[in-house]
Amino acid sequence: MSTKHFISSLLFVSWFAGTAACAQQAASSARSERLLILSKNDQQLSIVDPVTLKILARIPAGPDPHEVVASTDGTRAYISNYGGGAYNTLTVVDLVNQRSLGTIDLGALRGPHGLHFVGGKVWFTAEAAKAIGSYDPATSKIDLILGSGQDGTHMIYTFADQSRIVTTNVGSGSITFFEKRSGPRPNWGATTVAAGGRVEGFDVTPDGKTVWAANAQDGTITAIDVASKTVATFSANVQGANRLKFTPDGTQALVSTLGAADLRLIRVSDRSEVKRIPVGTGAAGIEIQPNGARAYVACSPDNYVAVVDLKSMQVVGRIDAGKNPDGLAWAAIPQR
Repeated sequence: MSTKHFISSLLFVSWFAGTAACAQQAASSARSERLLILSKNDQQLSIVDPVTLKILARIPAGPDPHEVVASTDGTRAYISNYGGGAYNTLTVVDLVNQRSLGTIDLGALRGPHGLHFVGGKVWFTAEAAKAIGSYDPATSKIDLILGSGQDGTHMIYTFADQSRIVTTNVGSGSITFFEKRSGPRPNWGATTVAAGGRVEGFDVTPDGKTVWAANAQDGTITAIDVASKTVATFSANVQGANRLKFTPDGTQALVSTLGAADLRLIRVSDRSEVKRIPVGTGAAGIEIQPNGARAYVACSPDNYVAVVDLKSMQVVGRIDAGKNPDGLAWAAIPQR
């Protein structure tokens, strides 16, 4: 073989190897976006294709499943087994292989409900214990417990840097901010702010500066400045409110109510009502897909999840994922 042919062959082999490596890397990083739906009555988790709205798998979710959250890498789902304090477990699901991996025993932290996955950890409320905690899957240990001292510590949001945690306390009508204090020893402070009766569903604006929480008893929304804890409550006509979610661009807030037929859309800039979208006879969980195109609303009394196009502001589909659907989550699952 001539030197010229040898070099050409060597270049081809190098190109082929590089192309194969790129293809392998692309295949290993390929993910499928999926909607996760909990059915409380059927005690199951459904994995749904959000494009076709077809159910791809149904997996046991443990007793009285209320909320679900997916790990950042999309391989696991964690489900709170609530029972109003009767249970003390999180059910773990392998999303890739679509099977249950059993439960995490939370010990005395009974009544787990709200969930958030941040920093590789599962952050959860423990309503019966009046506390919150974090579970580290890497060590299989609960590595933090903080007491709220409030009744019905129900929903939770943990900031990306894990230095601030927010909870709504339904029974006490309050919101608690846990904030990490600087210093040589780990320490946390807690500030509890009065909201309205039966405050439950809440969210943090995408810029992290403001909390909005819906007060089910009063039909109002409490807005709190995160830095100063300044409170402003405004009328929103959302009696029976269950969940509140901001759109990814932060321009609107979606509020579901269990006692009304409409999903409420509220403009954040002036706090005015944009529209009421009929979804069923009542609604609970809300999940907005990351690109903001659609919202999925668990119409618990109607036994389906409504699919709402946020551009046309109309219901464009329904998903039958079992009786009494509630908790929803989004997952980018690695392809097998």
